[in-house]
Amino acid sequence: MTTPPPPPPNEPPKGGFGPPEDQPAQQPPQTPPGFGPPEDQPAQTPPQTPPGYGYPQAPPPQQPPVYGYPQQPQQQPPQPPQGPPQAPPPGYGYPGQQPNPYAQQPQPPYGQQPNPYGQQPGYGYPGQPATMPLHPQPGQPGGGGRKFGAPAVIITAAVVAIALIVGGGIWYSSSSGKKDDDTKKTASSSGTTGGTNDKGGTTSGGKEKVPADAASKVLFEVPMPKVADTMVTSGSWLTDKVYAKTGSAEVVGYNRDTGAEQWTIKLPGPVCQATKHTTTDGKTAILYEPAMPTKDKPSHGCSQIAAIDLNAGTKLWTKTANSGDQPISFENVTVSANTVAVGSTDGGAAFDISTGKVLWSPKVADCYDAGYGGGAKLVAVRRCGTYDSPILHIQTIDPVSGKVISDYKMAQGIEYASIVSTDPLVVAADVGDSAGDGSGISDFFSIDNKTGALRSHISAPGKQYAARCDGITRVEYCTELAVGNDRLYIPTEDHDGSGDSYSQTNEIVAFDLASGKQTGQRADAGDGYTITPLRMDGTNVIAYKSPPYNKGGQIVSIDGTSFKETKLLENPSAEKTREAETTFLPDYAEILYAEGHLYMSAVYADKASTSSTGDKDLAIAFGTTG
Repeated sequence: MTTPPPPPPNEPPKGGFGPPEDQPAQQPPQTPPGFGPPEDQPAQTPPQTPPGYGYPQAPPPQQPPVYGYPQQPQQQPPQPPQGPPQAPPPGYGYPGQQPNPYAQQPQPPYGQQPNPYGQQPGYGYPGQPATMPLHPQPGQPGGGGRKFGAPAVIITAAVVAIALIVGGGIWYSSSSGKKDDDTKKTASSSGTTGGTNDKGGTTSGGKEKVPADAASKVLFEVPMPKVADTMVTSGSWLTDKVYAKTGSAEVVGYNRDTGAEQWTIKLPGPVCQATKHTTTDGKTAILYEPAMPTKDKPSHGCSQIAAIDLNAGTKLWTKTANSGDQPISFENVTVSANTVAVGSTDGGAAFDISTGKVLWSPKVADCYDAGYGGGAKLVAVRRCGTYDSPILHIQTIDPVSGKVISDYKMAQGIEYASIVSTDPLVVAADVGDSAGDGSGISDFFSIDNKTGALRSHISAPGKQYAARCDGITRVEYCTELAVGNDRLYIPTEDHDGSGDSYSQTNEIVAFDLASGKQTGQRADAGDGYTITPLRMDGTNVIAYKSPPYNKGGQIVSIDGTSFKETKLLENPSAEKTREAETTFLPDYAEILYAEGHLYMSAVYADKASTSSTGDKDLAIAFGTTG
């Protein structure tokens, strides 16, 4: 996994709630009944690995090969820190290096190659104040459940909800294919379904069509907005009517083919968070600031919650929530079924996406909902325990009532968790800060979202695999992976290509979520290309291939059974077009593909990207010609 870019100026350091006391080595997490931290366990050297966790001590007979790219053992020089050291604000900071009880047994070393394209500055909005939990520390074990009673937050309406406008898009589901009420109501913004194509057939197991000619052309470009400092532009969505993209304190809908502006929703301040999930009729949610940043006040807090109808181009409502008499600055937002859920250290809330009606609010006492993962199901990461010894509960909840359906308690010592997928339920964590590369992932956990039982554990060392998550604040923000067919698809890190070539390449490999083991399937990028999963298309994986220096990028469909690759789109190799495309690589951009259309966009704008030549793009769209 690649080293994360440095944060923009004044962005708070990311880390835990205070350095923990020295702790004995932890055993792998158990799942005892009830809530609360487990009893202290004596240190085990080395930690024992329960059956089904990580890789076995010795390969069983006829086990599929474990992919990745072994290198000759070599000493890696120490890497210099990014920028001058800064003291974290009180209460923040990752714990010291702690043993990862899930770590694999020693494997042949894997070389970690540099990213030939480099990385942009980090995500997030500069100057956003760190928000400390205001609730008391629990005095006794427990608190994993959700309590309801007096409202935990005061909800105020800023805009009266308008009448629902009928006529939405049809969306690809991001679930594993199960059909229930939730999966019918919520989908990913990855793409829209389409009809038949006389010039080409559909891919086997998916809805995307194979064009007669995969060669693409540039459909349109959206110029980077002029900004005085770094500004978040996260948020892009695709319906059957528009491509919508966050800009400078606005969300704009563009014609999918020409880029002509269809509508613009102006906001008083910049967008600070956006969910990728939508309802099937094209509604989504964002968080934004109540005013534009100034030199004296670079951030006003992410306090405004809004629902947007992407097809109609209207803001349905805006809400705020208070903790006492102060507005809560929320850290994440998602959509599941017809529910908008927001989370923060100061409390959470849930609203009806059409009307803005408050549906429920978890009580902030011994625990709080740090954030939610949406889509097919709604899953909360609930943080309990003390500041320096948190206990995380992964709770599948009813989106309408907030009732807990299932609960899985993660091992003590895991500071943060990210929701990779809600159905099937997959969680990522950096156990003991052992990933070592800032990716937020050292291990995946496959959980039964009906019972809360752990199905399997997958060890994913940062030097071998290239997915990334941000579970510190953006709980559902995971990129460069896909989940479907009861499997997890992740890319390997870049490694040397074949022959005498100096190019880099990688692969996508699959893990079975029931067993936690690799399936033996592998999709090769090809010399000079780097392949990244984007999303599922039925049983197939849609992936983007970052190009070598003399070619354009590609979109391919990977058959979920045979792993055969089918090219759906290939961008021009002209130098100017190639340079524009390679500013939007998967580790720091939003990439959407559907129906022969590829949309790539930036997640932030800064002064440096607009003050020199003025010709950099906020977004670029490609489309096939055949």
